[in-house]
Amino acid sequence: MLARTCLALALTIALTIALPAMAADEAKKAHTPTPKELLAKSTPAEWRTPDPENLVYMDLPQGRVVIELAQDWSPLHAANIRTLIRERYFDGTQVIRVQDNFVTQWGDPDGDDKKKAKSLGTAKEALPPEFTRKDGKAFPFTKLPDGDVYAPEVGFSEGFPVARDKGEAWITHCYGTVGVARDVGAETGNGSSLYAIIGQAPRNLDRNLAVAGKVIKGMDLLAAYPRGGEPMGFYDKPGQRVTIKSVRLAADVPEAERTPIQVLRTDSKTFSAVIEAKRNRKDDFYTRPAGKIDLCNISVPVRDPTQKAP
Repeated sequence: MLARTCLALALTIALTIALPAMAADEAKKAHTPTPKELLAKSTPAEWRTPDPENLVYMDLPQGRVVIELAQDWSPLHAANIRTLIRERYFDGTQVIRVQDNFVTQWGDPDGDDKKKAKSLGTAKEALPPEFTRKDGKAFPFTKLPDGDVYAPEVGFSEGFPVARDKGEAWITHCYGTVGVARDVGAETGNGSSLYAIIGQAPRNLDRNLAVAGKVIKGMDLLAAYPRGGEPMGFYDKPGQRVTIKSVRLAADVPEAERTPIQVLRTDSKTFSAVIEAKRNRKDDFYTRPAGKIDLCNISVPVRDPTQKAP
């Protein structure tokens, strides 16, 4: 009897020690790394530094907006925008329109008046529409596993949100996308007036306007301006407009004055893991993971390479 009692006591003690350890092991196995944890473990090779020739600094009274040009997707518009920038076209132009849940647009407020419009200098007045790329499959593509309303395939390519259909590909109008404003004619957009998406993704614009690039820093500035009172969000009073101090290419800015920035490669293992983590959030708050994610709900991570990760 004593032997049985001692054995039972020993088993109880053993289980008392083992069960918490087993529970801890199970909890560890069940833990899904958060996007922040995944990024902290990323390797330097998984981050890229944008080409200074494709990096635009738009300095506003409130701070700097950094835009990466979509050189491979709209090369003619990118080249024209570089010409406009280098000839100081944008200096002194203004934020002319802020439409709630839609866009912030900037350019020459007198651009529609041929007598008052600012000279484009040597930049082209009209360009062929670069709404899509016919050779879309030539670019690296990280496909999302979930469906999309507007295209058979969506994912990311070279840092941009992209849709594909039968070999044709285009950058989509997600939050932060920078597009080329135009008139009714498809060839009337030249890059002298640009807009950034600040609200719910208007994907109906896809394949109807050229995309010049996307904002990778400074969306907090563009999205915070007061909304315009005129139809489509245009400012009804000149005093409401924000005057742009200067627009420069990073390549033309001294190294000490550049904004240090890196973008996570969208063809990297870490980016794929971040997508999966966002699709299946499992933590104390997310008691029911969605198991899906929309293309425009994923923002490509950026970082300041001079700062240590938290």
